[in-house]
Amino acid sequence: MQGTGNLGERYAAYKTANPNVRIRDAAAAIGSSEAELVALNVGRTATRLRAPLREIIAAAPGLGRVMCLTRNDNVVHERKGRFEDVRVQPPHGLVLGPDIDLRIFFSRWHSGFALAEPTDRGERLSLQFFDRDGMAVFKIYATDGTDRAAWAALVEKMRAPDQDETLVITPYPADEADRPDSEIVLDALRTDWRALRDTHDFFPMLKKHKVGRVQALRLVGEEFVRRLPNTSARAILESVAAAATPIMIFVGSPGCIQIHSGPVKKLMPTGPWFNVLDPDFNLHLRESAIASVFHVRKPTEDGEVNSIELYDARNRQMALIFGARKPGKPELPAWREAIAGLSRPFAA
Repeated sequence: MQGTGNLGERYAAYKTANPNVRIRDAAAAIGSSEAELVALNVGRTATRLRAPLREIIAAAPGLGRVMCLTRNDNVVHERKGRFEDVRVQPPHGLVLGPDIDLRIFFSRWHSGFALAEPTDRGERLSLQFFDRDGMAVFKIYATDGTDRAAWAALVEKMRAPDQDETLVITPYPADEADRPDSEIVLDALRTDWRALRDTHDFFPMLKKHKVGRVQALRLVGEEFVRRLPNTSARAILESVAAAATPIMIFVGSPGCIQIHSGPVKKLMPTGPWFNVLDPDFNLHLRESAIASVFHVRKPTEDGEVNSIELYDARNRQMALIFGARKPGKPELPAWREAIAGLSRPFAA
């Protein structure tokens, strides 16, 4: 961590030169983390929150209608609604409402802040949570439908005794490299893939075979996976929007996976971003960061499940897209038709 005075000066200078910059981008530009920049305003527009931060999620149904934001480097997922069917069972949390649908990993929640920021449209209230390396893992924003009294009471209840603007940041080690392709026993991997009965068994299968996710998608063959052009992300969204086919879009940070279920309607490209701009759901996808797209097939007890998976140049998952479905129900034929309409695979 760098001295706050020096960091504050550098942040102020950068904002002056780049008045419309987002805090995540500013942090990257000046060699800081987002959490450190937020902490600079403790005692002014930011309030440090105490542990355990999971208590905020347990109390979130009382806040009324909010906007939840989960993002990674290249995709931002924003969903409005109420917290319903909240289950906090450390180290995990589940929110299974029809609008707010989350899978939470509290082990990656190391600091939290309540922000009250002045804007041209009035005060913007948010609850923001960060990993130990200062990366934002999840945010909740107040909306016109939020109970402001309940919000203020929750912030006061969760106010940390120590309102210090100093924040200790601990970087994570670099991602572990995949094993050489030659060490992967593909026949055994394919046998276990054929034996899948639930999509939740997929990650344990990869772990069993000590194979990276993108590595497995590259190697397993067209029985289960086909590589698609990078333009397929836009193409599938345009296809399902035109047909009003409901889908599920998963976007994750290290501390949360956020899911939208339903149709997408208003699509709009803006510079390097391709956007969904619906009243209750916004998605911002940095198309220029897409390095690989895969159509993935998984057998389940409910029949074959098909997904579109997006990855960046570091093989980090950007987003997963499925046809909307419930456990015990087969996949929508319209979703399969949309995938069938995508371009044929090309050589990797």
